[in-house]
Amino acid sequence: MNKKLKNLLNKYGSLKEPFFFTISYDLSDFYVKPLKDLPSGIKYEINDKVSSKVTKKVKIKKNLISYDEYKKKFDYIQGQIKAGNSYLLNLTSKTKIDLKYNFDEIYEQAHAKYKLKFFDEFICFSPEKFIEIKKNKIFTYPMKGTIDSKVENAEAKILGDLKEMAEHTMVVDLLRNDLGIVSNKIIVDKFRYIDKINAGNKKLLQVSSKISGHLDENWNERIGDILTSILPAGSITGCPKKKTVEILKDIEGYKRNYYTGIFGVFDGSSLETAVMIRFIEKEEDGTMYYKSGGGITCDSSSSLEYDELCDKIYLPF
Repeated sequence: MNKKLKNLLNKYGSLKEPFFFTISYDLSDFYVKPLKDLPSGIKYEINDKVSSKVTKKVKIKKNLISYDEYKKKFDYIQGQIKAGNSYLLNLTSKTKIDLKYNFDEIYEQAHAKYKLKFFDEFICFSPEKFIEIKKNKIFTYPMKGTIDSKVENAEAKILGDLKEMAEHTMVVDLLRNDLGIVSNKIIVDKFRYIDKINAGNKKLLQVSSKISGHLDENWNERIGDILTSILPAGSITGCPKKKTVEILKDIEGYKRNYYTGIFGVFDGSSLETAVMIRFIEKEEDGTMYYKSGGGITCDSSSSLEYDELCDKIYLPF
């Protein structure tokens, strides 16, 4: 747990000072700033009602990890599952990309529920909410399961897929337990519903659920405690969380940094946060990397998971 981060979030929450924050995957890096002092290099947008309509097809030159290299990591993870060390792991990778757009152009044109441009360091256009808190209730919306909408009977196929059902159920159970750490009266309000996601030259259907819990009236004084207790997000780690994070650190072969962390805003009375997926990072030499991945269980197919890794590299224009 990062005590400095926790105390800073609690401080602004206690003051009911509206603020922006972003937190890296492992909580080692963070940025917290009152909204009145937010620099122009940071742009964000939170809009649940945004359209997923595709208006422009954008080709991205991708220098993907080879299938053989990915298969080695996939097989290692299958070994960990068979050994009983984990039963769901979200394996990710970084892909070097060539783009003709800069971050400002991407930010302006991207259609996404949650957008963030963080100076010239990274940009994300995420479809996935992490938690929101309104009127002493906390909500989370785990998203797990993806299919191309053009597949025949796509919605029925993914909702009826036993592998996808098992994977999603595991994440829902994990997030129920996470909410139980910080709240009470936990309810799964909605189980496995479909979100339509704009994926550049195609539309994806993604499966989500809605879970809620009750908080004490002074929850704003504990924003830091709440967030640091349940991070990193279960949907981008796995189950059980602690051991799965250790396995992923051993096998992924790169540092996620802010990718799969969260960003959010406290407006003085409510809290809104998003998981930072659909993520492009720019390194010091100007090279851009797109970070993507997917959940793996004992029933997963290495070739299908490799395809999903590739499919999630897109610009939602």
